[in-house]
Amino acid sequence: MTSRKAWRVATAALALALYALLWVGFAQQWHWLTAIDGSAHDRSHAFGVAHPGWVTFWDVFCTVLGPSAFRLVALVVIIVALARRNLRVALFLVISVELSGVVSESAKAAANRPRPAESLVSAPTTSFPSGHALGVMVGVLGLLTLVLPIARPRLRVWLIAIGAVVVVAIGVGRVVLCVHHVSDVLAGWALGYVWYVVCTLLVPPAVPITVADETPAAPGSSR
Repeated sequence: MTSRKAWRVATAALALALYALLWVGFAQQWHWLTAIDGSAHDRSHAFGVAHPGWVTFWDVFCTVLGPSAFRLVALVVIIVALARRNLRVALFLVISVELSGVVSESAKAAANRPRPAESLVSAPTTSFPSGHALGVMVGVLGLLTLVLPIARPRLRVWLIAIGAVVVVAIGVGRVVLCVHHVSDVLAGWALGYVWYVVCTLLVPPAVPITVADETPAAPGSSR
């Protein structure tokens, strides 16, 4: 196992442990976790009620840069990859980004945590983990995995920084809108990272999108 792969596996194990800890924490109503969730919710709700424009901004932001946006971008890349006969890139995006919604909804159904009592906007399904946090985490990491190898070194830094800001901002926005607790968002990030690592191990997109997958040479050929 390479050092990079070992590092991914180790960090994914830590993220999975964090996810499990947060699940047990809300289920058992640990005082410290309840205090953090409750404090953030109360402050966000009070500020949002007094500033409707603030709520509108975050609602639009979380809609425009939500998981659906990344799945749409990934779909376009999948079509391009298939047209260039790069099946591994297409399969990687299908499993990681496009199926992240299935992972999110399955995790929500398993935890079955109700939404915060006083949400500032409507949101369906249950609360734990945050589907926005999970989906955007996977979307950003999945697309960066494909873009960074072909980007200029100086541009890579900006892409990583922009990706990190989007991931964090979406998580903050879900708490600001009172549709998620802080622990929901942390759990979404953790599970999203775990799913991303699993996908890179199962279907590593080893070649750029501009290169077609190689086909084995026929026996006796000069290839």
